[in-house]
Amino acid sequence: MDVSQVILQKLHELGLDQRDLADAAEVTESYISQLLSRKKVPPAPERTDIYDKLGRVLKLPSGTLAGLADLQRKQELKKKIQSPAPLYGEVRDLLLEKCKRDRRSQVRAIFEKEPFGELERLITQKVLDVVKAMASEELVRESWLRIVARESGRSYRQTRVSVLEFLETDVLNITPDSCVAFLNPMIVSWDIDLASFSLEIMLNRRIAPAHLKRFEFVEAQAGSSDEEPGLKEFLKDRSLSGEATPEEVEFLRRLRFKDGRRPTALYYYREMQNLRDPFHFRGK
Repeated sequence: MDVSQVILQKLHELGLDQRDLADAAEVTESYISQLLSRKKVPPAPERTDIYDKLGRVLKLPSGTLAGLADLQRKQELKKKIQSPAPLYGEVRDLLLEKCKRDRRSQVRAIFEKEPFGELERLITQKVLDVVKAMASEELVRESWLRIVARESGRSYRQTRVSVLEFLETDVLNITPDSCVAFLNPMIVSWDIDLASFSLEIMLNRRIAPAHLKRFEFVEAQAGSSDEEPGLKEFLKDRSLSGEATPEEVEFLRRLRFKDGRRPTALYYYREMQNLRDPFHFRGK
């Protein structure tokens, strides 16, 4: 059974409806409806408090919905990686609008010459990473959500839904709605040094505690004996790593991350798929 089936079954047993779930989880009825009709993939358990809230009202053992969601998401991720889709035009337009003015025409020319190429993916991914990290930390603070709601012109519940949906976004499936509802009010501007690929992202001071983020892209150093917890989990889960070659595992071990970031097992699975996809590499 998947998340939707379990919830629908418990609703029937307890005589509850979707409004009861929306009230318990502090989201809109529309969000619950789309979740139950499978129009939305269940959110990642580590990025939301919705499963604990729903589990209590549905009288389910702790962790039941989160466990089902994790399994369902792994299955969906494998399908999505096999057929990635490019960015929407509106998403690219927003990114370019936020680019520093004196750099914009140069970046636009690169985007248009190489649609959804290396530079466009790099910038989009880092912008998403920054905003998602902040949203994940602040989601539990009602006062922060209300500030975001004012900035985006939405209600508190609509904003909670927007945050939950945005946390599920990645470079392969970001939508115009995610941009308008959440990315647009968060990002003030960004700039990139096209020689060194140093990236600077300016966030909305009214929303972000740390409003300026800088990234330097450097060569990873080999030789560290410390293995990331996410990599250990990836190697342990044979459904994710069962087909990994020794060369691919060695590459994953050499990856290093700054600012205390800890990638998940699914990150390593996706990285392995990227290595195998000829779309990501230039011909000889």
